[in-house]
Amino acid sequence: MADVAWNPVGLDVTTPNVARMYDYFLGGKDNFAADREAAEKILELAPEVPFVVRENRAFLARAVRFLAEAGIRQFIDIGTGLPTQSSVHEVARQVAPDARVVYVDNDPVVLAHGQALLTGVGNALVVRGDLRDPGAILNAPGIRDFIDFDQPVAVLLLAILHFIPDADDPAGVIGRLRESMAPGSYLAMTHVARPDDESEDVPKVMAVYNASTAPVAMREHGEILPFFAGFELVDPGLVHASAWRPDSGSPVQDPGLSRAFAGVARRT
Repeated sequence: MADVAWNPVGLDVTTPNVARMYDYFLGGKDNFAADREAAEKILELAPEVPFVVRENRAFLARAVRFLAEAGIRQFIDIGTGLPTQSSVHEVARQVAPDARVVYVDNDPVVLAHGQALLTGVGNALVVRGDLRDPGAILNAPGIRDFIDFDQPVAVLLLAILHFIPDADDPAGVIGRLRESMAPGSYLAMTHVARPDDESEDVPKVMAVYNASTAPVAMREHGEILPFFAGFELVDPGLVHASAWRPDSGSPVQDPGLSRAFAGVARRT
């Protein structure tokens, strides 16, 4: 566990961190006691969460592969989370060995692990950034030398927008990103779905996240769709994550179990 391995000076290990909780749900070890305690509370209320996060990672792989096959050679993954198998650069380079990938996160553990993971890996960069300040991301040191914004780029916002409350204007944030993206660029997104029949456990899950580093803002399909303004969704549109271009031969699951909507859209 991260408690034993290291504890960087100045790192808050007492407040549950959503990136490290996500790592725990995936079976990772880069998390602290507070993260595990919060994650276990959520698992008691919503035992399907590990399946949900695995479906999110599976969508990432399918979406990145689609984008690379569509000719995209530049990727910016914002809110990348802790390193795991099938990271963006690994998937993209199976199709396009020359693909460039920028990973963006504001968590010091994520940044430290990302930098260690990419040591010796060419055409990949890790930068500190917060989605709520897209200007700082787009002008982060080195990024303009690494990404040519006059050419198409794919921006990945996977399992992050539901941590941006309405008060922080998520649509405006995406709009500022869109303005920097050349025609032919793509936006890929996943977002936790508000349940159609909200059980009494949902507010309890929300309460756990409200005590973490990032409260969750669940949204309905109709609230998420406008985030793609200025983009054209590719087939099959904004659907449950497991229903977005599933791999041939994959086991058929009830799409609703993925508990998140996913979509990929092209800037025209």
